[in-house]
Amino acid sequence: FPIAAGSVLSDIQHVWIGIGATALVGVYNLMGGINFVGGLITGVSESPIVIVLLMMAILFVLGAFLDWVGIALLTMPIFVPIVKSLGLDPVWFGVLFCMNMQMSFLSPPFGPAAFYLKSVAPPDISLGDIFQALLPFIALQAVALAVMLCFPQIAVY
Repeated sequence: FPIAAGSVLSDIQHVWIGIGATALVGVYNLMGGINFVGGLITGVSESPIVIVLLMMAILFVLGAFLDWVGIALLTMPIFVPIVKSLGLDPVWFGVLFCMNMQMSFLSPPFGPAAFYLKSVAPPDISLGDIFQALLPFIALQAVALAVMLCFPQIAVY
């Protein structure tokens, strides 16, 4: 039963993250914050790819500290209208989001996948060893993300 109890607690945490993020985005939207942040992001450059790279960087940094559900609820109301206004495919951006979140699952300091691996690894393997071993996988995912950025047709084929 401890596994079931842990998974229920995780589900309850996800619900509260969802409620909190939705409330925050709702109030933020009412106060014009989404338009303000959207203007800041689009004001960085005229190039759509630079704007998307900025969004990916924001997602990667947030992914180091937050759960993907909270990130999606906090950023998608801001990012998706920007992506649409740039004339980009929202499905492509969704694939980029998922790939970025997968990278954040492996990267320190949070890296939940590393903690899952530590829980099943022999005791003589440290968390530092696991993070070091994950670096090639993070690099491969960064290359895949770069390919997806350069060739959006792959995501929507």
